[in-house]
Amino acid sequence: MSKLPTVFVTGTDTGVGKTHVSAALLRAARSSGLRACGYKPVASGCERDAGGRLRNEDALALLAASGADETYEAVNPYAFEPPLAPHIAAREAGVEVELRVLDAAADRLAARHDWLLVEGAGGWRVPLNDAADFADWVGARGWPVLLVVGMRLGCVSHALLTAESIRARGLHLAGWVANELPPRQDRLDENIRSIADRVGAPLLGRIATGGTDAGEVFASLRSVLA
Repeated sequence: MSKLPTVFVTGTDTGVGKTHVSAALLRAARSSGLRACGYKPVASGCERDAGGRLRNEDALALLAASGADETYEAVNPYAFEPPLAPHIAAREAGVEVELRVLDAAADRLAARHDWLLVEGAGGWRVPLNDAADFADWVGARGWPVLLVVGMRLGCVSHALLTAESIRARGLHLAGWVANELPPRQDRLDENIRSIADRVGAPLLGRIATGGTDAGEVFASLRSVLA
C-alpha cells in the first residue's frame, strides 16, 4: 500500500468539528488498508487522568481512531490545562511551543505510518508562540490543507477568508468538508453552494449531523492527493 502525503486539517473556527471529521477520515483510511495516524501537536483545555497526566479529549479521539501503537505523548507533545489559545496557555504554564519539537514528532509519526493527519487547534491563524502561528508552521512544511467548514451562520465568509490565506502561503488547499452542525443551518444547501461556487477547491463531501461515515470523503481526498 503506497503512502499518502501528510495532510493538515484546519477549520473555519473553533468548535467546527475538525476532530470529528479527522477521526472519521482516519477510520476510513484504516478501512482501506492504510496505516493511518492522527497528530494533535498542541492542545489546550486538557484534563488530568487518574495518574495526574494531562490528556486532551480531541487527541484521545484521534489516537483511538488511529488504532496505532503510539503513546499519548507521541500524538500530542504539548498539552495544556487551561482552555485558552495555545500560546497563552503555554505562557501560563511557563512553556514555549517550539516548532522543532512539533517537526520532530511529526516526522517520527510519518515514518511509522502510511498516512499522517495533523489537526490544528482552533482556526488557521491561531498563534503557537510569540513568533509563529499554525499558518507559518504549515507553510514551512508545505503540507496540503483540508478545510473543515462548520455549517453555521457566518461560515461562508470564514471559509473564503481561510481559503484565501491558505493560498497566500503558496499551499495546496486540497479540498473542504461541509460539517453539518446542530441545529441544522437555515438554507443549508444554499450556503454549501455559496461556498462551493467561490472557494476554488473541491467539496470533498458532507458529514451529516452526528455522522461518522467518511468513506466517500476519504476516497475523494485520496484522489486529490494522488
